[in-house]
Amino acid sequence: MAEDTARRLQARPIAVTKAAPPVSTQTILLIITLIVVTLYVAADILMPIALAVLLAFVLTPIVTRLERWRIGRVPSVLAVVALLFLGITGFGAVVGSQLGDLADNLPTYQRNIHTKIESLRSATASAGDRGALKQATDAFRDLQQEIERATAGAAPNQLPGAGPAPQAGAPTHREPVPVRIDQSDTGIFDLVSRVLGPAMTPIATAGMVLVFTIFMLLQREDLRDRMIRLVGSGDLSRTTEAMNDAGERVSRYLLMQVVVNVTYGLPIGVGLWLLGVPNPLLWGLLATVLRFIPFLGPVIASAFPILLSFAVDTGWTLPLLCIALFVAVELFSNNVVEPWLYGTATGLSSLAIIVAAVVWTTLWGPVGLLLATPLTVCLVVLGRHVPQLHFLEVMLGDRPVLPDEAKIYQRLLARDPMEATELAEERLGKCTPVELADGLLLPALSLAEQDRQRGSLNPDGRQAVAEGMAGLLDELSDATAPADTAPRVLCVGARNNLDEAAAGLLAYLLAGRGIHVDVVPCEKASTRAIASLGTTGVDAVVLSSLNPTALGHCRRMMRRLRMHFGPRVPILLCLWSAHPESEVPERASAETDANLVATGMAGALAQLEELNIGANPVPDTVAEAAPSTT
Repeated sequence: MAEDTARRLQARPIAVTKAAPPVSTQTILLIITLIVVTLYVAADILMPIALAVLLAFVLTPIVTRLERWRIGRVPSVLAVVALLFLGITGFGAVVGSQLGDLADNLPTYQRNIHTKIESLRSATASAGDRGALKQATDAFRDLQQEIERATAGAAPNQLPGAGPAPQAGAPTHREPVPVRIDQSDTGIFDLVSRVLGPAMTPIATAGMVLVFTIFMLLQREDLRDRMIRLVGSGDLSRTTEAMNDAGERVSRYLLMQVVVNVTYGLPIGVGLWLLGVPNPLLWGLLATVLRFIPFLGPVIASAFPILLSFAVDTGWTLPLLCIALFVAVELFSNNVVEPWLYGTATGLSSLAIIVAAVVWTTLWGPVGLLLATPLTVCLVVLGRHVPQLHFLEVMLGDRPVLPDEAKIYQRLLARDPMEATELAEERLGKCTPVELADGLLLPALSLAEQDRQRGSLNPDGRQAVAEGMAGLLDELSDATAPADTAPRVLCVGARNNLDEAAAGLLAYLLAGRGIHVDVVPCEKASTRAIASLGTTGVDAVVLSSLNPTALGHCRRMMRRLRMHFGPRVPILLCLWSAHPESEVPERASAETDANLVATGMAGALAQLEELNIGANPVPDTVAEAAPSTT
């Protein structure tokens, strides 16, 4: 029996699963193009679905809470949709009544408008003939008179472009004018379609949104399972995480948007009521609702009451106070309320929100402007969880796309040490100088060394990085002379100016501890120039190297330094880019004449303290002395 089972297993072919080939950039661009075209062409179908999904995100927590109260799925959905319908109906009724009241009072504002126009005319007349408004008015009046004279000078029966007029006495021949009898149907159905036709489209869209929302709330688990099966059933963990992330971000954004809009519309309504602007309830409600539209919503909401204030007040005090109210509330909402409530709710950058608003408005019009932020949030979530779409998160997300050490390296490479200094000072406010050196500045130099080894960093770039790092350290340092009895340390660059920059970084830390430090470039440690260094007063030598694999060069440099300074001067070898737990430090200690080996700034300082150099440091906050360069 066992032999038969083994024989069958051996005879059964084993299916070999091949990894899916990576998707090319051209394929991704083609897919994106097809998606954009589909969104534009099928807008009438996709817009109601998108609005329904947005409403489902908002209403799902309420439906879930009602279900926990043992009300049932169908009654909970119907109750929530009914409340939503009543809320929209009530809002429309309040807005309609306020608009009717405003329309009844508009004739009473005609006198104030006429008074303001007359005051503008009087101001223009008092300004003399050189007034800008008067000059523009006169120019338009002269242009109109010229057009009237040119028209009056033409033949009565001659149209522009009709050729020369007939000669006097010549027989005139007029073409017969064809007469058509319009027998089109003007029945009641045609009249209803003409009158109600424009209103039927939004009503039909609202009906579709309502139906889609009800079905999405009733079958949300089934829709979720189908989406998981469609997107990626082979990776349930990643797909579930992506869907949860998108749902959480969109729901939190919508909730925070409601809170922000209410805290914006309520002060507007109360302020307009205190100022005496008619119908403050209407303008407060419109300010709350219109602020769902990015960028344009607050402008539209403020335009109507400001224009009404011009018509209500005979002077200019009320319009100016109304403008000041909107500006103050907008600044408070943008700079205080939104950063406090939003935080990282959306995960979108400011530029991404603007671009998304433009793109979605182009595709779907005003509805696209309303849906721009939630839809773009979903795109960022896709880019975060789908490797092929990672560029979406890079382009639209608010996460830093470059680590801080890469930013420092890029600023130095671009010859912008001031911006690099700002980044370093910002980090220095949260850590010590040693942590700054090991966590930010030294990794930036290691990135430069890696590019040099690959051949992508030319000598000019190395020089820019080295000079920029020196300037950065000068900005961070305060020039304070160490004591005469302080020890003296030579920090020698092993191979190039990047190693010299790393040596200057260690010198910056040692100078902050009250130690005499000299930074020695690699050229002065060559066979012909090393004699110029001298040997008097040197308590320790530090050889700085960013390339941990160049042990042969370090060995030769160490031999040269040992022959020059003798056995009494300890030599510390610093392999900055080497991992502390790798075999490189042990090999360096065995193959070179170094007394000690370190792989980081903190380790180098600790090794020097063992040599009684810098054992009693100045409080390690901000370095207090700038190193000198020999």
